[in-house]
Amino acid sequence: MANAKVESNTTAALQEVTQSGKEVIKSLDQSIVDQVQPLINKLYASHYGHYFADTIYGVPVGNWIAAILAFFLILLLRKLLTRWVLNALQRLSKKTDTELDDLIIRELKRPIRFLFIIIGFDVFFKLIFLSQNHYVELLLSSILIIDFYWILYAFTPAIQRVLYNYSHASDKLTMELSNFIIRILRLLVVILALISLLYNFGINVTAFVASLGLVGMALALAAKDTAANLFGSIALMLDRSIRVGEWIKVNGVEGIVEDIGMRTTKIRTFEKSFVVVPNSIVANSNIENFSRRGIRRIRMVIGLTYDTPPEAIQKIVYSIQSMLRSHSGIAHDQTLLVRFDRFDDSSLGIFIYTFTNTSDWARYLEIREDINLKIMQIVREFGSDFAFPSQSIYVEKVPDIPLPTKQTI
Repeated sequence: MANAKVESNTTAALQEVTQSGKEVIKSLDQSIVDQVQPLINKLYASHYGHYFADTIYGVPVGNWIAAILAFFLILLLRKLLTRWVLNALQRLSKKTDTELDDLIIRELKRPIRFLFIIIGFDVFFKLIFLSQNHYVELLLSSILIIDFYWILYAFTPAIQRVLYNYSHASDKLTMELSNFIIRILRLLVVILALISLLYNFGINVTAFVASLGLVGMALALAAKDTAANLFGSIALMLDRSIRVGEWIKVNGVEGIVEDIGMRTTKIRTFEKSFVVVPNSIVANSNIENFSRRGIRRIRMVIGLTYDTPPEAIQKIVYSIQSMLRSHSGIAHDQTLLVRFDRFDDSSLGIFIYTFTNTSDWARYLEIREDINLKIMQIVREFGSDFAFPSQSIYVEKVPDIPLPTKQTI
């Protein structure tokens, strides 16, 4: 019973949209026809009226000429009429402080211009006495339905602006989720337009709406991967684990997120390759988001030569610690370690572990370069040097090898 009620309400709403469209057309152009037709009748009563009274396909030539002239006149005046309507709307919008109404008016420009084309067609068919023709009525009502939903579609950029402003002001709504909502709204407008057109062409919309459940089940079984990607995109947006512009690594792909769509996530790698990853994989994989760490680690081992005395090593360690604690690019609230911790094959290793106060790669490299140069200065200042891989060979005893005797010939 509930489904039947919903279907009945849906059908009634679609009937109302179609009927309202027809009434709008009649109210907009009937006055034009009422003024033009008496002038045509006077033309028929004139001295040359018999020429204009001749019929083509049962319609007098005078009415054909008047219909064509009226149609092209409306097309010529369309830009002027559109500007007049938009100026009237803009005068109303100036009374408000928001820019949303200005955005809506800009988006309404094209559907309003298309509306005058519909009026031109209706005037044309009325003047050739075809306004009551079933196919003409079907054509006019169909294009008016398209224009009606085009007007609804024109409101979505304003809704998108509202969602964007809210996403910037609050963490509860991300820009990716805003884009997803707008796509759903636009898809809903298109679906409603198609259903309205189906009803206008006499297709049983009630049965069509009732069959959507069965069709949805069949599609879900046939396209389960697509459905998984769709739900994966919803999970990503609600979880807010990644955003456009962030540096991530997922499923072996590392790069910058360029778009999070309804089915896939698009990533631009650092080699400038364009990788498309299904959202179901992204949602079910471990995501390493480098952009959200805020800091970056510096971990290194510097090797000093074995002839460096212990006192010099202690001074080098202390100087490096002091340099890092006073460095403006180091995160001082994070772990900082500088210790002489190993005897390597060719060097005495000093372990350095700290974090920069930025995650920006270019700035990180700049800080690391400055630290490396300062470490080199410290090591040279205390008379030590950096070791490099080498081997020393000690020979305990040189074997006695008889020298060759000089022979005379």
